Amino acid sequence: MKKGSLVGNIAQDLGLDLNRLRSGRARIVTGENIQYTELKTDKGILVVNERIDREQLCGDVTPCSFTFEILLEKPMELHPVTIEILDVNDNVPTFQNSHLQFDISESAVLGSRFVLESADDADVGENGLQNYLLTPNDNFVLKQRVSPDGSRHAEMVLQKSLDREQQPRLSLKLLAVDGGNPQKSGTVNIEINILDVNDNAPVFNQSVYKATVMENAHKGTHVVTVNASDADSGSNGHVMYSFSKSKVNIADMFDIDEVTGRISVAKEIDFEKDKKIELRIEAKDQGGLTDSSTVEIDVTDVNDNAPVINVIDLDSGNNGQVSCAIEGNVPFKIKSNLRNYYALVTDGVLDRETLSECNITIIASDAGSPPLSVKKTFYLKVSDINDNAPVFSHVFFSASLAENNFAGVSVLTVKAKDLDENQNARISYILEESEISGSPVSEYVSVNAESGVIYVVRSFDYEQIKQLVFSVRAQDGGSPPLSSNATVKIMIQDQNDNAPQVLYPVQTGGSLVAEIVPRSADVGYLVTKVVAVDVDSGQNAWLSYKLQKSPDRTLFEVDLQNGQIRTVRQVTDKDAVKQRLTVIVEDNGQPSRSATVTVNVAVADNFPEVLSEFTDFTHDKEYNDNLTFYLVLALAVVSFLFITCLVVIISVKIYRWRQSRFYHSNLPVIPYYPPRYSDTLGTETLPHLYNYDVCRTTDSRKSDCKFGTVGSQNILIMGPSSTGTLQQSEKSILDEPDSPLEVSSSIFTTY
Repeated sequence: MKKGSLVGNIAQDLGLDLNRLRSGRARIVTGENIQYTELKTDKGILVVNERIDREQLCGDVTPCSFTFEILLEKPMELHPVTIEILDVNDNVPTFQNSHLQFDISESAVLGSRFVLESADDADVGENGLQNYLLTPNDNFVLKQRVSPDGSRHAEMVLQKSLDREQQPRLSLKLLAVDGGNPQKSGTVNIEINILDVNDNAPVFNQSVYKATVMENAHKGTHVVTVNASDADSGSNGHVMYSFSKSKVNIADMFDIDEVTGRISVAKEIDFEKDKKIELRIEAKDQGGLTDSSTVEIDVTDVNDNAPVINVIDLDSGNNGQVSCAIEGNVPFKIKSNLRNYYALVTDGVLDRETLSECNITIIASDAGSPPLSVKKTFYLKVSDINDNAPVFSHVFFSASLAENNFAGVSVLTVKAKDLDENQNARISYILEESEISGSPVSEYVSVNAESGVIYVVRSFDYEQIKQLVFSVRAQDGGSPPLSSNATVKIMIQDQNDNAPQVLYPVQTGGSLVAEIVPRSADVGYLVTKVVAVDVDSGQNAWLSYKLQKSPDRTLFEVDLQNGQIRTVRQVTDKDAVKQRLTVIVEDNGQPSRSATVTVNVAVADNFPEVLSEFTDFTHDKEYNDNLTFYLVLALAVVSFLFITCLVVIISVKIYRWRQSRFYHSNLPVIPYYPPRYSDTLGTETLPHLYNYDVCRTTDSRKSDCKFGTVGSQNILIMGPSSTGTLQQSEKSILDEPDSPLEVSSSIFTTY
């Protein structure tokens, strides 16, 4: 409570008179304690003297109170007073720590309990801590227990098994709320790290790996790299690679890195012995869980064996001695190691791209006289190896693209050729990783891997990005693959998509800015200059200025190029003070875009004259604003009246329709005699004039009743013999059941 707040009427509670309080010099005696209250002797009340904090005064003790005495003199009286302090919800539940961290194994059993930190609330009773709430999740539920002293404690109970591979960590919040009004709460963040157990075996990313290796490849030549992943973490996810279930002589040909899975050549491979090699690879983690995969290696033959030619001559002696020679100029030669056996070997480096095939003619002749000879032709085809990298048709490609393009539009095609054949000549186009304006190049363009067509993946704005420069790699399918790069530059072309922007004069909504032209201004006087810019480029940014609207076109003109407004003639006294010029600024694009600006010109020699004239602009604006407001208001009122009339008409129609159904019902005819009707055929005379009511039946209510004029009156004339004669109009309306009933008052006249 604030200082000076009322605590109670102590005079009334103690049964003391105010005079007694004043005469007895009543005062509060607290000893050495703080005096929380003050006695107002003139009113007999206690008010707050010092701020009272229940938590500081009593802590957790309930109920909370403090005691003091009221001392009076003459005679001396001592009255003990006890003040009970009621708690208010002025404290928030708080946790000692802002973060709680738990390390829980993913193999923890269901029902495991994890004690959470308790919150502290200095308030008591309903204002104290009442409940804990845990962020909803699938794995844990919150359990609460109450101690004998009334304090509350919370625990997390595992209700669903943890899986570190699906969710390595959990972030929860524990909320402690009290029961006050308004309710207050405190939170603590709970971070749970899921500890791994070895519950996942390694898994190869391929069940079969295929590779190609040349025979006689050097030791250490890379063949293929196998890869297995283990979803576990730490040492449980560390995978070791080894050969498994392979022939000893086969496994000895290759080495495998037990950490990286890289397979390389260990010793010489001979195509003539092993054309295809199959290896079994095993991946094992630290817990002994394994997986296996197969590696199929195709050995490519190289020309490492010379053809052997056997020549037989049935003669003997010199007649049987044979010599061989090659006819023509070919890169081969004949070599003899044994009698009558010749080997065909290369005489230089073979290049399939230069000589892919040839016919080799060998002439065998003996040493007889005359010598005899024979020719034999061999067809030889040179097999390909991947010794040529793809070559682009151009080192630099360029193209243009208009801005505001559609995403997915093809811009250009890059082409490369590879002199090799088959798989070695199969080219794939790859976008080299780079950045454009801080973003990956893949966010701007893409390339078709087979055709080399380059597409844009987004729309471009010339004002933001003017060109794209990136590299494309052409890579063949050989082993190992060879590649080359080309640079691609895409120029963004500007389009006229921005209108000119007027920088001066500034168009403001409220105040008016006017250029002052003195009446003594000469021809060519510079009034002002319209300044505008266009963010486009080239001819799209070339601006021209035209005077679109002017009260007097003979007085002002605007320069087509620079926007200067000048006087055309001498200013005269007949020229109006207020001149409002409208200038249009137009660019040179196709189609062109434009902007307009209003220039207020004051033809005057002094400022007061300008001020008095241009205040009308503001008045006109206010008048227009008021006129618009009243027009809208009138339209709303007319619409409201129209809708109201329409509702009333419909309601009346419905009411009459319901009445008509009621009147046409088959009700019995009950005669009705009005109470004011009296018989006039007696001998008595009527001293006064009387009106009479007409007699009607209940069924006649469907007709309207109308009181007519004097011309339709019925007059009863009484003679001396008291015999009445009723004179009636020529046509009685009562005879017409369907016509409106006209009834007029009847006048009785006595003589």
